[in-house]
Amino acid sequence: MKKYATKSKEHTVIKKFLIKLPSFFLCSLLISLTSCYSFTGSSLSPETKTIQINDFPNNAALVNPNLAQQFSTDIQNRFLQRTTLKGTKASPDILIEGEITDYQITPTTISSAVNTSGGTIQAAQNKLTITVKVHYENKIEPNKSFDRTYSDEATFSSDLDINTIETSQVKLVNERIINKIFNDIVANW
Repeated sequence: MKKYATKSKEHTVIKKFLIKLPSFFLCSLLISLTSCYSFTGSSLSPETKTIQINDFPNNAALVNPNLAQQFSTDIQNRFLQRTTLKGTKASPDILIEGEITDYQITPTTISSAVNTSGGTIQAAQNKLTITVKVHYENKIEPNKSFDRTYSDEATFSSDLDINTIETSQVKLVNERIINKIFNDIVANW
């Protein structure tokens, strides 16, 4: 009887192990796949180690007083946080600089009419457009250097107070422009 109880215990232990085995392999696979991914598989050469991103002055006719500082900080953060590049001021492998050349808030199309009991109502929209001129210099791979202009926009209801929503709209447009710049330099898509 004692022999039977031992086999039963062994059988139970083996059964538990076999049940947990697929979970173990699945967890191991997920951990190994997660650790394999990194953004260092970018189009930047492995020899590229340092970056300098100069401030982007606002030279647009209409000046948003916070735009230059916000854009400059956001683009620096994007490259320093999402790449392995280290910031430097002395002989960088990559130099990014430029200027904000246009900042406009303009009325845009009128949306479709809505019929109400009081008559027809049409809602108008405004459009915020930001344009940035970028000089990118790659000292490790000079053939990848470029000068380009990036622009993006956001539309919003003209019923909204521009002073209330301008900050969020500027942040949205800045993010889109920085994504384009980042992809052209790092992802090379």
